[in-house]
Amino acid sequence: MMKILLVEDDTEISEMLKNFLMTENFEVVTAYDGESACEKFFADTYSIVLLDLMIPKISGMEVMKKIRAFSTVPIIILSAKDTDSDKTLGLGLGADDYVTKPFSVTEVLARIKANIRRTTQYTAPAIVENDIIARGELVLNTSDYSVMKNGEKIELTAKEFEILKLFMKNPKKVYTKEQIYSQIWNDAYLGDENAVNVHISRLRNKIEDNPRDPKYVMTVWGIGYKLGEGK
Repeated sequence: MMKILLVEDDTEISEMLKNFLMTENFEVVTAYDGESACEKFFADTYSIVLLDLMIPKISGMEVMKKIRAFSTVPIIILSAKDTDSDKTLGLGLGADDYVTKPFSVTEVLARIKANIRRTTQYTAPAIVENDIIARGELVLNTSDYSVMKNGEKIELTAKEFEILKLFMKNPKKVYTKEQIYSQIWNDAYLGDENAVNVHISRLRNKIEDNPRDPKYVMTVWGIGYKLGEGK
């Protein structure tokens, strides 16, 4: 089931859209202000974002800038502002589409499907073979637990391998230290960041050309880590 982040401070519009999209077999997560939108976006993975511009705390434009700094997820703006300059600004900042209020739910659905179709059609998947995941110069084989860079094998510990696999299988997602710990160690996170920090540091030392300027294991300040594009 594809997941949508719906950012809309008008509860009536939000509930109407959410209920309609759920009948179309989408999972819908709602946010009513910019701060909540950012928190929910960076805590999960979404197929598309529906974003109102006039929202409290952090504006829709600022939310879009934060998302675009780390993700290429499709973003559709929902706005009562219908001037050409507003549309140009929104699209220029990284929106994929612009729907003017008032709108019909069927129109929004059609735009959602079109943008998801474009994304799935033109975005190359991370997994290129059944057991192989390739990103930049890195090739990870899940069947024999090997990692190659430029054709040379890199020796990783089991935890280092699992962390790298987590990032490479989910290239658009930002992981908090708590999420990394719970998924790799399969244990409750008690606030001790040292285990995650040490393994991230060791992983960078092995796979990065310059660990001080990483290209694969990127820090998202104040949030956690994500996969970079490499070279």
